[in-house]
Amino acid sequence: MTDKPALRFQRTNFVVADLEKSLTFYRDVLGFELAFSKPSESDSYSYDVFELPKKQMQFAVLSAPGQPRIMALTEIEGGLGYQEKERRSAIVLETPEIDRIVTESKALGLKVYHEDKLVTKDGREGREVGIADFDGNLVVLYLITKAAP
Repeated sequence: MTDKPALRFQRTNFVVADLEKSLTFYRDVLGFELAFSKPSESDSYSYDVFELPKKQMQFAVLSAPGQPRIMALTEIEGGLGYQEKERRSAIVLETPEIDRIVTESKALGLKVYHEDKLVTKDGREGREVGIADFDGNLVVLYLITKAAP
């Protein structure tokens, strides 16, 4: 029997209005793989913790290469409205494909923020850019282009 760590990160979750539309970004542009999708149970804990109205929900779990089931999308019928300001969360992804992702995100009509220079606490340098998905959930992409001095 193996010892389990005291804390293990399982996955993050974004609430979305249209699962199939959201997958055009998360799967087709960012490159996540759909691990599974299923309707949520009528007594799902998500209703309580996300303070959601009792509407039909669909749950999809996404994987990245070598990282199984690290992202989830919960579709709530009718959505919650576009979250434009005062975002409280984001996912941050490292990728060498920033240019392709930005181009394809713009083609989908997503809000792409201006690119900024990234300087890490240890002096590495790179690029970073934010993209809001169809519901306003924030994805920040970065790429380290210069090692620490």
